[in-house]
Amino acid sequence: MDYKDTLLMPKTGFKMKGGLINKEPNYQTQWESQNIYQKQLEKNKDNTPYILHDGPPFANGSVHMGHALNKTVKDIILRIKSMQGYYTPFVPGWDTHGLPIEQELTKKGVKRKEMSDAEFRKLCEEFALDQIDNQREVFKRLGIQGDFDNPYITLKKEYEAEQLRVFAKMVERGLIYKGKKPIYWSPSSESSLAEAEIEYQDKRSPSIYVAFPVEDGKGVVDQGVNFIIWTTTPWTIPSNLGISVNADLNYVQFSYGESMYVVAEALLDDTLEALEWDEDKVDRIHEFKGSELEYITCKHPLYDRTSLVILGDHVTTDAGTGCVHTAPGHGEDDFVVGQRYDIGVISPLDSKGVFTNEVEDLEGVFYEDANKVVGERLDEANALLSLKFITHSYPHDWRTKKPVIFRATPQWFASIQKIRQDILNAIDQTEFKVEWGHKRIYNMVRDRQDWVISRQRVWGVPIPVFYAEDGSIIMDKQLIDHVASLVEQHGTNVWYEREAKDLLPDGYTHPGSPNGDFTKEMDIMDVWFDSGSSHQAVVARREELSFPADLYFEGSDQYRGWFNSSITTSVAVANQSPYKMLLSHGFVMDGEGKKMSKSVGNVIDPAKVMKQMGADIIRLWAMSVDYESDVRVSQDILKQNSEVYRKIRNTFRFMLGNVADYDPNENKIDYDQLEEIDQFMLQSYYRMMNASIEDYNRHEFLPVYQRIQNFINVELSNFYLDYGKDILYIEAMNDHKRRSMQTVLYEILTGMTKLLAPILVHTAEEVYEHTPHTTEESIHLESMPEQVEVDLAIIKRWNDILSIRDDVLRALEKSRNDKVIGKSLEAQVTIGNTKQFDAVTKLKEINTQLKQLFIVSKVDIATEVDESFEQYQYAAVKVQHADGIKCERCWNYVDDTVEDEAHPNLCVRCHDVVTKS
Repeated sequence: MDYKDTLLMPKTGFKMKGGLINKEPNYQTQWESQNIYQKQLEKNKDNTPYILHDGPPFANGSVHMGHALNKTVKDIILRIKSMQGYYTPFVPGWDTHGLPIEQELTKKGVKRKEMSDAEFRKLCEEFALDQIDNQREVFKRLGIQGDFDNPYITLKKEYEAEQLRVFAKMVERGLIYKGKKPIYWSPSSESSLAEAEIEYQDKRSPSIYVAFPVEDGKGVVDQGVNFIIWTTTPWTIPSNLGISVNADLNYVQFSYGESMYVVAEALLDDTLEALEWDEDKVDRIHEFKGSELEYITCKHPLYDRTSLVILGDHVTTDAGTGCVHTAPGHGEDDFVVGQRYDIGVISPLDSKGVFTNEVEDLEGVFYEDANKVVGERLDEANALLSLKFITHSYPHDWRTKKPVIFRATPQWFASIQKIRQDILNAIDQTEFKVEWGHKRIYNMVRDRQDWVISRQRVWGVPIPVFYAEDGSIIMDKQLIDHVASLVEQHGTNVWYEREAKDLLPDGYTHPGSPNGDFTKEMDIMDVWFDSGSSHQAVVARREELSFPADLYFEGSDQYRGWFNSSITTSVAVANQSPYKMLLSHGFVMDGEGKKMSKSVGNVIDPAKVMKQMGADIIRLWAMSVDYESDVRVSQDILKQNSEVYRKIRNTFRFMLGNVADYDPNENKIDYDQLEEIDQFMLQSYYRMMNASIEDYNRHEFLPVYQRIQNFINVELSNFYLDYGKDILYIEAMNDHKRRSMQTVLYEILTGMTKLLAPILVHTAEEVYEHTPHTTEESIHLESMPEQVEVDLAIIKRWNDILSIRDDVLRALEKSRNDKVIGKSLEAQVTIGNTKQFDAVTKLKEINTQLKQLFIVSKVDIATEVDESFEQYQYAAVKVQHADGIKCERCWNYVDDTVEDEAHPNLCVRCHDVVTKS
């Protein structure tokens, strides 16, 4: 007789093959039709809110793996919180203004100068909205849930109006001012830049030492002496108006050849080495304090004007000569010290970095090309003492990757100085997962200069300031609020479509405009001011959200960007941080740790990955990396995650198949009635679950990934599920041992489905659909398992037993290789001399289960061992081929079979199952 039909083999409709690329879109359609996200919110609406405010990605180009990591981690965090009972509305956002969009249109052939500002802005808006549509579909395909039908978009008029109201409050506090001072200027972008838009790269620059002859030594320095300056920007020499020295440093006048020079004493040797001058030919003549040199005048080496020697604390002995070339139009420190001495400002470059007619002999020359011209003219004037080239770290525009310059131009600033301590206090009150996050943003704010908020572009939110006929600035909260009301009705295009007088309240007058004529500011706001206002335009304004947000989570570059601008504007208008906690992730690199680049061909497109493997593979990858550091992704890494996914899926499938006839309402065994091995397995699961939930609460997913993998591979597949086949398949349906194991399997199955639901959102739903006796409409309406107290004693006891099992499995493998046995059920195992605990007393207590535990036919416990045993790490083991008769149903070898003509070769257990079922 074929006894196959009498076995209780696994039964489930859950397929071994994932088929994610076809199933996932169907689940997403199903969730949308069932309003699952809305039902999650409704379920928790009266509970504690947890608000993760979305940092808006730029609406420019396709979604990349950095976006995928960012949005997936956010989604995981919110899904966990939702399953823990928090109210978790998520409003996705997009950043839609700025230079990159203008540049994209230019690349597409748009003739900017042939159209009005309003026409060009309309094209920018259309382009941005198209990009949003494209990105939104990819985010939704990733399984990200949120209010995608009603996102926040920085170009929307209601958002722009709130941004202007933030500006108005900052004006009211006296934090906004206009001034002319050197700021970062990008000739490649033709716009000012904030510190947050600067990155440092190596640059090859000329390094020159220049002699400035003394014109009036004030009785301190001899006539004919030359102050030596050093610079790596020869093009700024035409703008030189002074030489800065440190009042507290010692300076030395020395002769070399026919000439005399002045440098800081501490830098004399370095200067001689740089100039390649022979130290033995140097004659020191005078020494004096830097304070004695104040107000000495030198002759500019190229032009008929003087350069004043002034005192500045910024002068150090780190490099150079201690006599610092000072061009107030091209340096922050230069400007500050120049203002103190009222030496003026020369900044003769236009927006493209080209010299204007302010320097006639350089008019029309690009600043970098001017380096050579200036060097040649200095040489002709016998003022160039040395010219070499060095490679050094230099500020670059982080978008165009081109060098920037310092350029003094009239700009609008937000004062950091006035509220710096308030911002630092708010940072101290913010929670950080790691201390370096706090230190990073704290130091940035501590060292930050005033924020340049004006940009010389068209596509953005205008700075709502007016000018009277006499040039005076008209800037007050009431007027700005009036403009904000107009923008709320018409959008910011109204600023470009109407005359200044039509933007002012009816009947508005000003003493500086007796004729009633006004002009308007045409600069726009820094886009960081746009996104940095989202705490007011979105979090504080949306009914479903609450201010401040619980969490801001973005890339680590946002410490200088969105994190920074957000806390600055929030402290300015709300006197508090916009976030309770700050968390960041690293950059996504290729498999070798290199930056992804289309030209290199190492870019991974998440949209393509989802078409090939499915979104759950990307989500599993996001769980598998330490996102706080830079992470790697490649096709091979994704394939490895696919293998991990396959193992997870097959484990779920096995558990589903073996609880098909189990009803927790009728068949559940109370804990104290469970078999001890099942109690152990349940406790092991609880330990894994508890630790995983703790990690979830800390926003740590890699440990959960590793822990679940280990639990599935080691504790389930290699042990419990393998051990349990003899019970699940062979025993009678309602046998106590079988129902005991099913009780544990069902709890592990349903618990692990919930644990993985925030990550494998589609697969968890599929598992849930095939799990018998579930009660919710979707796994995503279930609650996260509750942590329970773990019985560590039973875990210790059974881990000791499993150590012995490992030795037995090694012995069986050796016997198999030695041809003593074939399958493990052909074996009879004798165990003795255990190192874990007393073999006789402990192993005998569970001896009835040992043969199933080892998957052998017979197990004996020996009190003494001889040379026939082999000593392993924890026990001495002897393996023999089992004697007796092989049962035709369970394939175990037994001493006797039941005497029954109908079933002549069945063991007692199988005979009872077959005849009584």
